[in-house]
Amino acid sequence: MSRPWSHKFVDAFRGLPRAVRSQNSFAVHLTVATAVIVAAAVLRVSLVEWCLLLGAIGFVITAEVFNTAIESLARAHDVGRHPRIRDALDMASAAVLVAAITAALIGATVFLPKLWTLLERVAHS
Repeated sequence: MSRPWSHKFVDAFRGLPRAVRSQNSFAVHLTVATAVIVAAAVLRVSLVEWCLLLGAIGFVITAEVFNTAIESLARAHDVGRHPRIRDALDMASAAVLVAAITAALIGATVFLPKLWTLLERVAHS
C-alpha cells in the first residue's frame, strides 16, 4: 500500500531531529557549518562558491545521518560484538570522515585565496 507523500515528509522531518539528538558529533558538524556560513557571508563568496560550500555541508550532514541510522539499526539488532556489525559501523564512520575531509578541502579551496588576499591588504596598509 502506497503512503501519501505528506506522510513520507513527516517521517523525514521526524528523523532529522532524532539523528541530531542521538549523536553529539552533530554538534560539531553544525557548529562548523555555522562558522562556514558566517565566513562565507563576511568574505562575500561568489554564487558558485556558495553552492560548493552548501553542497559540502549537505554532504557531511547526509553522511552523518546515514551513519546514525546504521548505528541505530546495529543497536536494535545487537548480537554482541559481531564482526560484521563492527565492520558496517566502521565503514559508516569512514563515510563521514571522507565527507568531512572533502568538505574541508572545498572550504580550503574557497577560503584560503580570500584570506590570503585579505592578509595582503592588511600587510600593505
